[in-house]
Amino acid sequence: MAKAKRMYGCSECGATFPKWAGQCGECGAWNTLVETVLEGTATPSGRGGWAGQQANVKTLAEVSVEETPRFSTASSELDRVLGGGLVDGSVVLIGGDPGIGKSTILLQTLCRIAERMPALYVTGEESQQQVAMRARRLGLPEDKLKVMTETNIESIIATARQEKPRVMVIDSIQTIFTEQLQSAPGGVAQVRESAALLVRFAKQSGTAIFLVGHVTKEGALAGPRVLEHMVDTVLYFEGESDGRLRLLRAVKNRFGAVNELGVFAMTDRGLKEVSNPSAIFLTRAQEEVPGSVVMATWEGSRPMLVEVQALVDTSHLANPRRVTLGLDQNRLAMLLAVLHRHGSIPTYDQDVFLNVVGGVKVLETASDLALMAAVISSLRNKPLPHDLLVFGEIGLSGEIRPVPSGQERLKEAAKHGFKRAIVPKGNAPKEAPPGLAVVAVTRLEQALDALFE
Repeated sequence: MAKAKRMYGCSECGATFPKWAGQCGECGAWNTLVETVLEGTATPSGRGGWAGQQANVKTLAEVSVEETPRFSTASSELDRVLGGGLVDGSVVLIGGDPGIGKSTILLQTLCRIAERMPALYVTGEESQQQVAMRARRLGLPEDKLKVMTETNIESIIATARQEKPRVMVIDSIQTIFTEQLQSAPGGVAQVRESAALLVRFAKQSGTAIFLVGHVTKEGALAGPRVLEHMVDTVLYFEGESDGRLRLLRAVKNRFGAVNELGVFAMTDRGLKEVSNPSAIFLTRAQEEVPGSVVMATWEGSRPMLVEVQALVDTSHLANPRRVTLGLDQNRLAMLLAVLHRHGSIPTYDQDVFLNVVGGVKVLETASDLALMAAVISSLRNKPLPHDLLVFGEIGLSGEIRPVPSGQERLKEAAKHGFKRAIVPKGNAPKEAPPGLAVVAVTRLEQALDALFE
């Protein structure tokens, strides 16, 4: 192999230089020069692109479009987020806060997969003894899964070619380095080049690879943004580290739907699947309290019932506070303006606090009507019935707009014993689910009358 030629490229303008400098000589940006390897000299010619294939021109009619086979991970919630299971040669990047459960779920998954096919767990952050101790604490089968402690990407790929695993985990990509670069592990260049070698190996060998990624203080995946473009699937773990529930969300998936959601519960035996998350999110107080209402949100391919709570109190500040947890704060400000204009209910002298119980993030517009119902219930100190469901989008002119998958939301509500639902007229079914009375509204004024009649 020819010796790799190292250059330093500017991440702002793309200019390259033979030596590192604090300032780019082309665009004048500071601290933007990053070590890189020239593609033409780092490896022999003909290695192909990230997909590991040579240049090949075909018409679309000549390309095989057979459905990509999948295999189960033995976890229905993880299979749901992945789009139905793992695909041979796919690369999945999973990120989340420290202690959220990334290594736990991957160790559980690989121990179960190893009973059916070869699997390899590569760790750069823990020793083999630590991994074995965690597996025994979780009560996982240990006799099939192979564990390797290594951070050199060339050694990892050489070992993987010998072992020929069907599934491999790299924990984590920030600890891996390549000998072609001199920078420290975790740097932009090291993460990018190591991930490129792993993606190329996955496509050539058909090995499915999980990459664990660190996150920044803001919650985004650390390292270059190109890392998320190179992989096939990006999963994010959400939830409080001291809480019980963990949410696994797909934000990119080349083999399935995005924004699919998997729900897990952290226990002393690891992460357990939650097949009916609505039942957990609807654990409410026995008595009816003001400011609480249930809405039906749509997550990926299934409806989910969650409780929205509001607290409206007299403000002693010049600018009243608008605080939301799990909801869009700017949308709340807009809806309060609509409520004042078309509902004649002012809140300019009130602090408004909103929360979605269970730590769920609800960003779809179907939550508008539920938000307003909770706010008005708290403002008037009038509780809403426990068996009431509300959903719908509110427009700036006060109209109630329909939302997607309304029929499925109503069926989910009827399954959990709800007796009454206030929905947009466009979502009113021809025949309501048994036991559920549906009230269809077209204007905000009608919704207010139906809520507090």
